[in-house]
Amino acid sequence: MRVLIIHNDASGFGSDAIFEFQRALMREGDECVLRMLTKDAPDQNKSLTEDAEDFDLVVLSGGDGTIASLLYMLRNRDVLTCVFPSGTANLFFANLGNASEPSALARACRIGHSVHTDLGEIMWLDDKGKKHRQGFSLMAGMGFDAQIMQAAIPAKRAMGQAAYFAAAIANPKPEVKRFRITVDGQTYERTGITCIVANNAMIQGDIELVPDCSMTDGMLDVIVAEVDATAQLLRPLFMGLVDHEGKRIGRPHLESFRGYDVKVTASSPAQMEIDGDPLEGMVRTYRARALPECNRLIVDSLSRYARDDDAEPLFGGTEEMAFPL
Repeated sequence: MRVLIIHNDASGFGSDAIFEFQRALMREGDECVLRMLTKDAPDQNKSLTEDAEDFDLVVLSGGDGTIASLLYMLRNRDVLTCVFPSGTANLFFANLGNASEPSALARACRIGHSVHTDLGEIMWLDDKGKKHRQGFSLMAGMGFDAQIMQAAIPAKRAMGQAAYFAAAIANPKPEVKRFRITVDGQTYERTGITCIVANNAMIQGDIELVPDCSMTDGMLDVIVAEVDATAQLLRPLFMGLVDHEGKRIGRPHLESFRGYDVKVTASSPAQMEIDGDPLEGMVRTYRARALPECNRLIVDSLSRYARDDDAEPLFGGTEEMAFPL
């Protein structure tokens, strides 16, 4: 078994769990190549992944932003990939639903069950007129969500996920905007504090912002928060605590649309974030589309995307390793 691990040691709280995972994964005769992400190297994702097909398994270790950018580089390349949670929130890993213990995840890798998953791709012009294109695994949006992400940056390392809630409370009256939303050719006009496009819609606390959001349906969900004050978001969040999937009592103040191709234009320029990372400058219009089944990800028996079959382990060497299968 030949393994490539790409690790961002600046993610999260600096845990060394990735090395515990590496020790649990490897067997006599295996080969492991470890590559570290470095700061201020904008083209490194391409160089780090250019020979990914030469490995039996590629492990991506970092936070949500790191994972999304690397998955985007691996899109449509049929590379068996394991996502390892090394960030602050690790929401993409939570949406995937694998067991997080390093030894359990190592066992899942050696068994090798996988699922083909979607990504989102987003395009926009910055305030200087330059075109940008980027992949996202979770959500991207403009307005209040981006303001929260920006405000949380100084406290993320000390407070973890609580930094996002503190940032939200500190901004009780976000700017309300008018959004023009076109989904697969159908146009809607809505007013609110944020408009998000999502490949995965589960946030902290296992709360699904919209029901039945999946990264295997070839679609994106567009979510508009139709409120004019931060306090009004407490109601849908409370509903999420008692109905995680949102199928029984819904999500008041949150309206959603589903489609393959999405265009959003705000009434005035707004801050924008992609997978929790705020962009510099302001954006008025963005376009997003789904990239169906473009990554091949390891899943275990706990994942909502697990295969229901009795296939033999792909690599073997699982006899002394921890549950799950």
